[in-house]
Parts: sequence; structure tokens; C-alpha cells
Amino acid sequence: MIKVIIERHDDHSIRSFEISGHAGSGPYGHDLVCAGVSAVSFGTVNAIYALCQTKLVIEQGKNGGFLRCVVPDDLDQATNEKVQLLLEGMLVSLRTIENDYGKYIQIMEK
Repeated sequence: MIKVIIERHDDHSIRSFEISGHAGSGPYGHDLVCAGVSAVSFGTVNAIYALCQTKLVIEQGKNGGFLRCVVPDDLDQATNEKVQLLLEGMLVSLRTIENDYGKYIQIMEK
């Protein structure tokens, strides 16, 4: 199962997200849930970098199955608002996957 943990600040903005595990919904290399989660999460990280000129603090597992990203604390307000919008969009997409494939992905917020 893929586990997604969203960590929020007191103001409810996203501080970080962590994605770990494998869905196991299909054979390795043909797992549509893993592919969808990877596309959404890496697409969001790349969009933040390209559109906001912002690098998240990233930790990745060597063999896949783990991604943790932290939003820098020193962003100006306008940039942070753009980053937050992209992260909330990612969460909407991940929740859509969870709604259809809840047996393979679980999202938690703290």
C-alpha cells in the first residue's frame, strides 16, 4: 500500500509531504496506481521548480517507493501562495486516486 502523509503548519498550509510504499495493484512496471501517484507527485515537484523557481528539500529512496518533500520556510508570500496552490492541487489528484483505488493508497494529514 502507498501511504501519503501531509504535514501542515498551524495556518493549515502544507509544510511537507511524504509518500512511501508500493501499491501492489499490478505487476512491477505495470502498476497503474504507482504510476499515477508517481506522475502526480513528481509532476508537482517539477512544476514548483519550473513555475515558482523554488527547490523543495527532497529526500528520495534509492530503490523508489519513498519521496519526502519539505517547503522552505524562507519563501516570500507570493511564491509561497503559488507553491501552496500547486501542493493543494497535488492533494486533490491524490485524493481522486484514493477514492477510486483506496485499497492501494491511504492519505493522512497531520
